[in-house]
Order: sequence, then structure tokens, then C-alpha cells
Amino acid sequence: MKNTRNNSSNSIYFKSLFLVAIMVLASCDSKEKSETVNSATAETTKDTDVITITDNQFSSGNMELGKMTTQPFNTIVKANGMFAVPPENQADVSAYFAGYVKDISLLPGDAVKKGQTLFTIENPEYVQVQQNFLEAKGRLNYLKSDYDRQKELIADNVTSKKNFLKAESEYTVTLAQYQSLKKRLSLMNINPNTLSGDNIRSVINVPSPLSGYATTINATKGMYLNPSDVAITVTNTDDLHIELKIFEKDLPMVKVGQPINVRLQNDMNTIYEGKVHLVNKTINLQERTVNIHGDLMNDSDAKLFAPGMYIDGEILTTTTEYPALPVEAVANIDNDYFVLVKENGTNFKRVLVKIGATNNGFVQIVNADDFKPDTQFLTKGAFNLITE
Repeated sequence: MKNTRNNSSNSIYFKSLFLVAIMVLASCDSKEKSETVNSATAETTKDTDVITITDNQFSSGNMELGKMTTQPFNTIVKANGMFAVPPENQADVSAYFAGYVKDISLLPGDAVKKGQTLFTIENPEYVQVQQNFLEAKGRLNYLKSDYDRQKELIADNVTSKKNFLKAESEYTVTLAQYQSLKKRLSLMNINPNTLSGDNIRSVINVPSPLSGYATTINATKGMYLNPSDVAITVTNTDDLHIELKIFEKDLPMVKVGQPINVRLQNDMNTIYEGKVHLVNKTINLQERTVNIHGDLMNDSDAKLFAPGMYIDGEILTTTTEYPALPVEAVANIDNDYFVLVKENGTNFKRVLVKIGATNNGFVQIVNADDFKPDTQFLTKGAFNLITE
């Protein structure tokens, strides 16, 4: 019985030793594998930073080497705003005299020319104005003759001064009425020189004061229009302006004539060039902003836009020189920026850089002091190699 217990104890003891030995061996094997994997990873990471470019690849890829150079960069004042038209290029059209809209056929966006009839308006009172004008015109001819005759008679002391003053007064009053009615007819777009009893009408035409587009139409057929009602808005978009707002702290830096880079908010990759034309002298007390008025450098660009389109602007103010590389020498990988630095022979090393502003095809290298003055960079053809 005792031997049986001893044998059982020995068996458990050896099994335990065996298990411990297996665990130790497994641990060593795992450590070796881990070290092997880590070593391989480090080697791979190291290899990915070095790129070999053969002479044939360099020439066939039209690659170029270059050194870092000093380039001018502008301090930028950021602004936002919209495209707008100058006041003289937009008109709110209304009728000078109240009436009912008889005919209107325009739609928003229709092109119109200066003098073109936008709509017609009708009112029986227009007839009375024309009749009054013709009557005043007829009386004026008679009164003018009588006044001239009385003036000659008074000069010869043939008539009394009372008769002369009466003729003068009647003529002067009628002349004033005639001129007033003539002006009203012109505002009604009726030619007083051709008006006669045969062509009196109750409908008048309302013309466009400028060429452009009917951008807003408030009038409808049969609608009664008062002189204060805006029937149609006509806008000429040939001369769009840049209207921006800057914060008051940036006002001292902005001057007339400075360049403006304009981007549409739905297309930030395309830049349209402009310049500062006017700087407002007052500050919006609620927003603490100042209005900047600018002109597009290329007049043909105005055809691409419409008044009211939102834009982002960059006003280029003071100029400072910084170390820089061509834009195509720098590659963006997940918001980290890299360049290829020539090491020796055909080997190039991928190096992380910090960038600043861009201007005229160059990008500022903020950590330029990390490189020696004679360091050579792959300035052309680097992007595809870095991002592969």
C-alpha cells in the first residue's frame, strides 16, 4: 500500500516537471518568434524610407534634383463674402403712375435689352393726362401770339400795362402747365412731339432702364401697381464685384491694390484673381467687421458667377521671404508631408517636413534648419514615389 502511494507521488512529480519544461520551451520559442517578427518589421520600416532610383528611371521619368531656395510669401488676411453688382448695374423697375398690369410675359432669368418693354400698364387716367397736354399745347400757341403782340404794343405805348400783364401771366401759367404735362408724358413713355388726338391711349409701356436679366418678377397680369411697388428687378452681371468682410483687427494690413485670391465655397481648388478696389471706413458694430470691395482681374470670369454666390477670399498683404521647395516636391500622406532627399548614388530617403504657406508654385518649409544648405531634393517626380 505504501509503495503504491510512493509510485503515485513520483508519477505526479515527473508529470509536473514535464509540464514546466514544456512551458519554458514554449515561452522561449515565443520570445524568439516575437524578436524575429520585430526585427523583420523594423527592417521593413527602414527599407520603406529609402527608395532607389536608377539612372534610367530618373531620365525616363523626367525627374529633377534641386536645392531649397528662398521665395517670397504673402501674409494672408482671410475673408468671406459674395459676388455683387455695383448699384448702377441693378434697377428696380416700377410704374411712375398707378395702374393695372395688362401684359407681362417675362420669366426670371430672361435676358432683356435697354429700352425693351418689360410690361404694359393700363389706367383711364392716362387718357386725361394726354388730353390736358393737347389742350395746354393749343392754348399756349394762342397765348404766345397774344403775349408777343401785347409786348409790341406796350413798347409803342398803344396798350395798357394791365392788358400786357394779363397776357404775360396767362402765357406764363399755361407754359408751366404745358412743360409739366410734357414731362409726365415722357415718364409715361409717350412721345409728346408725336401725340395727337388720333393716338391717345390708355395703355402705356414700361421699358427696361438697362440691359441685363430679369432677376426678380413681382408683377402679374391684372395686378394693380402703385408707383412705390417694384414690379421687376433687372440686373446686369457683366461687371460683378467682390464684396468681402474682414475683422477689424486685420484692417491696418489691407490696402487698395492688394491681390485677392477668390474661391467658391463649393470649389476650393480653383482660384480666381482679383484686387482690392475700396476699403470701407466704417466698422459694423455688431459683427466687428469691415467691408472690402474688390474687382475681378479677368472680366470674362464674371460670366461664370451670379450675384449672391458665397465666396472665400484671401487678401495678400505684406511679403516675406522663406525657404521653400516646389509644390510637386512635397507629398501629402494622411496630412503628413514628405520629401525625397538624395543620400548617395541612387538612394533617396523619405523625410517628414513641416510646411507653411504656398505661393507661385512653391511651398514654405518651416523646418528648413533640419537640412544642410547643400541638401539635394527630388523636386520633380517625387509624388508618385513617396505615395507608393
